[in-house]
Amino acid sequence: MSHASDVCITGAGAVCGAGRTVDAIWDAIVCGHSAIAPISRWDSSEWPARYAAEVTNIDSRTLVEDRKLHKLISRTDLFGLYAADGAIMQSGLPAYRETLPPEAAAHFNDRCGVFAGSGGGNYQNNYDFFPLLSMAGGSIETFGRELQNSVNPMWLLRNLPNNVLCHIGIRHNFRGVNACITQQCVGGALAVAEAAAALRVGEADRAVAVGHDTPLEPETVLHYHRLGLMSEDTLRPFDAARRGTIFGEGAAAVVLEASAQARNRQPKILGEFLGSGCATEAAGVVEVRADGEGLARAIQLALDDASMSSDSVGFIVAHGNGTRASDASEAAAIHRVFGSDPPPVTAFKWAFGHLVAASGTLDLVMALRALKSGIVPGVATFRASDPDLHPLPVSADPQKPRSDVALVLSRGFAAMNLALLVRAHED
Repeated sequence: MSHASDVCITGAGAVCGAGRTVDAIWDAIVCGHSAIAPISRWDSSEWPARYAAEVTNIDSRTLVEDRKLHKLISRTDLFGLYAADGAIMQSGLPAYRETLPPEAAAHFNDRCGVFAGSGGGNYQNNYDFFPLLSMAGGSIETFGRELQNSVNPMWLLRNLPNNVLCHIGIRHNFRGVNACITQQCVGGALAVAEAAAALRVGEADRAVAVGHDTPLEPETVLHYHRLGLMSEDTLRPFDAARRGTIFGEGAAAVVLEASAQARNRQPKILGEFLGSGCATEAAGVVEVRADGEGLARAIQLALDDASMSSDSVGFIVAHGNGTRASDASEAAAIHRVFGSDPPPVTAFKWAFGHLVAASGTLDLVMALRALKSGIVPGVATFRASDPDLHPLPVSADPQKPRSDVALVLSRGFAAMNLALLVRAHED
């Protein structure tokens, strides 16, 4: 059975170092502008990894107007709520709901789902305890006695991984099926896949799916560097000179609707969700198979889910995190599925960094924008192909897609692989 038009996408929102709107981020990519710069959040001048794509020149009230809420949520939650609000408003769901009588509006709310993807806990979540640990001097009795006097009683609420899920529901009165997915780098993309699955089986009529993360903190950067995953200057996916990845921060969200339901209110449709595939290689936490077997299976599962063949794909948005092992295995996976003549390949992390759980969702939003524009943006930092990789059609210049279908790839620790397929919508 084909799911080619079962689910459509009617809203998108995003914020990252490259911009605070989908159009601004797209313009930065098309113009070859990267938000990667020296870290300003702490003195990184002596650090081995000194670069990131930070979100700057935007205050918390711009992200979330309710100042009371700022005490209850973290920076990553602010980004997630901002992106979700943008997607929901673009979809027109609140305005449409206002036209419904009370009973129909209540049913509408019950059929609105929320799916949030996050990377899980960050080291900075525990920073509130550091002064007390130093003061206690190793005494567990002192630590216990002074805990309530030293640590903010809102600590737990502020660091709950499902804050974005919770507050989207509260802010928009969405009371339907929901899930919080803490699956590291594939969290946001998996939230989209799970939302689409819920719509297909009738658990909801519409759902917002958001990915958000803020991995920019000293310990995370240092530990990734010690794993050999961080670049010293910039991010060069699939390039012969690539040396690693660079963190960004932010969020992206999409509103998905059952196509039959969307037709009733006739919103502007950004694209169609076609299928997804997820597979793990059952390897170690940071290992990936050199032959790309797990990612190839995820791609094939997505194609099967969409009842499509590989030659239907117009272009590929690669995970492209710039690490030597991941890029090499990703190139191998693409060749396992597409043979010696794959469609144009691009990647976006060079422009706004690796957003971890938000990266797959933002890649999807940019893929939708690329479908609308009819171009495959170039990778501005790409200079020379790596002769050790399977040859890929990657270029610093824009390319023309082969069709109106985009394949978006997302990868995470523990050799997790996810593939999403979307198509441009014909007006």
